[in-house]
Amino acid sequence: MSVLIERKRSDRRSLPIETVTPATLAAARKRLSAAQKRWLDEWAFEAAPGAQVLLADAGGKLARVLVGVDPADPLGALAGLPMSLPPGHYHLADEGVALDARQAALGWALGAYQFTRYRKPRRTPATLAVPAEDLEALAPLVEATALVRDLVNTPTEDMGPEQLGDAVHKLGKAHKAKVRDWVGQELLKHNFPTIHAVGRASHREPRLIELTWGKQSHPKLVIVGKGVCFDTGGLDLKGGDGMRWMKKDMGGAAHAIALAGLVMDAKLPVRLTLLVPAVENAVSGNAMRPGEVITTRAGITVEVDNTDAEGRLILCDALAYASEQKPDLIVDFATLTGAARVALGPDLPALFANRDELAEAVLAAGKRTADPLWQLPLWRPYRKMLDSYLADMANSGASRHAGAITAALYLERFVPESQAWMHLDTYAWNDGDRPGRPRGGEAMGLRAFFAFLQGRYPH
Repeated sequence: MSVLIERKRSDRRSLPIETVTPATLAAARKRLSAAQKRWLDEWAFEAAPGAQVLLADAGGKLARVLVGVDPADPLGALAGLPMSLPPGHYHLADEGVALDARQAALGWALGAYQFTRYRKPRRTPATLAVPAEDLEALAPLVEATALVRDLVNTPTEDMGPEQLGDAVHKLGKAHKAKVRDWVGQELLKHNFPTIHAVGRASHREPRLIELTWGKQSHPKLVIVGKGVCFDTGGLDLKGGDGMRWMKKDMGGAAHAIALAGLVMDAKLPVRLTLLVPAVENAVSGNAMRPGEVITTRAGITVEVDNTDAEGRLILCDALAYASEQKPDLIVDFATLTGAARVALGPDLPALFANRDELAEAVLAAGKRTADPLWQLPLWRPYRKMLDSYLADMANSGASRHAGAITAALYLERFVPESQAWMHLDTYAWNDGDRPGRPRGGEAMGLRAFFAFLQGRYPH
């Protein structure tokens, strides 16, 4: 968070950044010296979004930065600057194009992220001075996003089920929350059979981690996150390309952990439960086999059509347990299907909800926070795609049609109709480097859901 600092008007070390567009560039030029104007011309600076130019004073020292922006994208306006400007302190100049300054500062902070567990930082990012109230509001969001990115970026050897549990315990300790785990055979003893079935083949024991926080008298909120720390596909083994990045298959759990942290940090008036089923979907002599039938916690029998559709299996026991608490709302996050990426691409998480008003509220929050989501339907006629000839249902089917929808419909079977529930099928990953979106783990939907919860559970 050190890339954002409190702005003090008396700080003369802070250099101005003036935001410009092609339409305002002429007015900006009028404030420049003749030498600075010539420099703009030398660089053929036309104020395209993302373009930047450094301007020196008469003594040759850096005096001002001009950056081209798209006013409709304040989050991306400054996101490319912290890793490209010379290290030092900067602030938004009053003369620039009007932007949502808080969104612009958030973009700056997101663009300064570096994952440094295994190597030194590539460089020292520049810092942006912001008003104290913006700093206070942005700090939790920046830290939560960094947490998601760090958890997802960490390789499985250092982020297995136990380490994912450690992250929840650390969070619980910070907020004086209660945390407990069901590990290995305890899952069977306490009736979490599908979590055990998926994770039993690994030498790293599967577990369900539960955090509880808040007053009993407050509305109950349950946040669930898919924690598949690595997914080989099981006996339905993935190919090399499909397996390469499966360390990120715990991205749903990373989102759930970070969102729970935001809820507790904001002291929202809720009785919070965080549930993280954490497993490694591995291959060994006791691996779950295609064709097996598992009796889930809810009593619904499931035929394992494909061992690579494992995320929904661990989630169904967690959702059934969550529903037993009769909460006001259940929200789950999961890197569940490639079909969602085929349908919506890498930047738009697929939102499912069994209440239209819930979906509308989250979509609106996504627009306010520049954290877009897209709703897909729970088209119940597609339930027949999950029919089984010997069990109540299968975990997948022969058809590749509507894969994200059928996965959501599978989960819905474990949530009573009377229970409000939302499911986010998120990618949790950036395939390449973009301003504010470095390659690797990414928080997608986190800000939208936190803003939604702040509106649903106001102080």
